[in-house]
Amino acid sequence: MIRMIAHSLLVAFDLDDTLAPSKSPIDPTVLQLLERLLDTHEVCVISGGNYTQFQNQLITGLGGVGEARLERLHLMPTCGTQYYRREAGEWTQIYAEHLSGEETSAAMTAVEQSARDLGLWETETWGPVLEDRGSQVTFSALGQQAPVEHKKVWDADGSKKAALRDRVAALLPHLEVRSGGSTSIDITRKGIDKAYGIRRLAEHTGIDLDRMFFVGDRLDEGGNDYPVLALGVACQAVEGWQDTAAFLTAELADQPAV
Repeated sequence: MIRMIAHSLLVAFDLDDTLAPSKSPIDPTVLQLLERLLDTHEVCVISGGNYTQFQNQLITGLGGVGEARLERLHLMPTCGTQYYRREAGEWTQIYAEHLSGEETSAAMTAVEQSARDLGLWETETWGPVLEDRGSQVTFSALGQQAPVEHKKVWDADGSKKAALRDRVAALLPHLEVRSGGSTSIDITRKGIDKAYGIRRLAEHTGIDLDRMFFVGDRLDEGGNDYPVLALGVACQAVEGWQDTAAFLTAELADQPAV
């Protein structure tokens, strides 16, 4: 069997619905596979979630893997508009492409009004619907803490997000508007998406794009992982964390378990 990541120096992953169910901790099976991967590769996680979400879903579970492995882990919250890496035993922010106050206000106004106009402003929600993440404004139709089973059925074919994304983008031509997770829309500075984050990662690590590999669940055109594929990085499409676990298990079959 030809190993797809064998000749890569860095493997990058989306987080929600790739490494874990949306807004949920990573399954121990996946954590163990990531630990093994960190023995041989640099690993990046790039997702629309904020840094706190990364801590809750990922970092807590990797707490015992040791500094050598953590120093090979790269965190890119809010679609790569922020970058953290391990320095002197601490997670250190390397950069953040923050929106201005005016941009944040315009984004929140546009997405709320558009959602209301389209009948997508829900009355039953779990947690904040609109969130200022500093470098990204995120709209989550059912709220940040919505149960996964509710999120799966809200927009099963993606048509609601597509309509909302198009309407908001027309109102905010000076900003980047993308379909995010299963119920979300993400807004960042113009030209900043996951491809931007991966290019910045290449600059900071010195690893060429052709030595990187990416795993994500939204590699379809219009998905928030698609910019990485369009950049020319080798990719593996998955439909959930179980697919990722199966893929990594096969890729690491000849590597001793930790």
